[in-house]
Amino acid sequence: MIPFSILDLAPIAEGSNASQSFKNTLDLAQHGERWGYNRYWLAEHHGMPGIASAATAVVIAHVAAGTKTIRVGAGGVMLPNHSPLVIAEQFGTLEALHPGRIDLGLGRAPGSDQTTARALRRDLQSDAEQFPQDVLELIDYMSDEPRQRVLAVPGKGAKVPVWILGSSLFGAQLAAHLGLPYAFASHFAPQMMMQAVAYYREHFKPSKQLAKPYVMLGFNVFAADTDAEAHLRATSMQQAFVNLRTGRPSRLQPPVPGYLEQLGPQERAMLDSVLSCTAIGAPDTVKAKMAAFIAETGADELMITSQIFEHQHRLRSYEITAQVHAELAQQR
Repeated sequence: MIPFSILDLAPIAEGSNASQSFKNTLDLAQHGERWGYNRYWLAEHHGMPGIASAATAVVIAHVAAGTKTIRVGAGGVMLPNHSPLVIAEQFGTLEALHPGRIDLGLGRAPGSDQTTARALRRDLQSDAEQFPQDVLELIDYMSDEPRQRVLAVPGKGAKVPVWILGSSLFGAQLAAHLGLPYAFASHFAPQMMMQAVAYYREHFKPSKQLAKPYVMLGFNVFAADTDAEAHLRATSMQQAFVNLRTGRPSRLQPPVPGYLEQLGPQERAMLDSVLSCTAIGAPDTVKAKMAAFIAETGADELMITSQIFEHQHRLRSYEITAQVHAELAQQR
């Protein structure tokens, strides 16, 4: 059975704060480690009232220090916001502190709105279209024999696996060309998933890091003991998407009974589209949906995200998903 991993956006729930969010993040990581999840990734977002993982490397250090075996990494660092040297130093430091456990996923989106993106740019010449060159520069800093005169210390010789993240053909093309593992953001932008995965697999060129294509797909799971409870829990994430897409980003809201029935046809269609790679329900419902998704895509790994308002209910969702994983493994 393919590995399951955890993507945590470090949600800040309504009525809570970032401090509690980070406590919840570490608690989830520790549970995930015991439940057998493969890796635990955090994503860089900025200016989002409901997401606490802006200083991604700092939160990764917090999680890695509080766990023992699970891989911990970025899914991802938005490289246009940073100097490649700084990221090489940060992740070289993380690797030195936690050898063999750190991942570095790289994306080219700003992880924010355009106003915030302008505030984040490292200089006036910074350009997202330079992403491929920035990736190569970063990889070189972490190589055993960098070609550049400036050394990343720590960083030089760091054995940090680099991933390319994407939601379009661009990331697939770059990951295939560089021979890097590819993570597709199907948990919120699934429209080009099958096309991008097919391109990546067909055009993949082996590299020192990776001999054959490796695809990880994002997948939403809202699992509970009953279908009805799971659909209620999912309404917090549904509200977050509607609020974000209508220019009203907010903290993660409490679940609302009958929320979908309150929406207009355009909002319902938007949610049906962005959340099409989602399983909502009791264990058997989730198992059937996940088995079908794996069979359809041939994914090498699933990155599970579960944005649920109450921390204990989020833990329960991941616990059920781990049980589903074990049952699917037994059927293989």
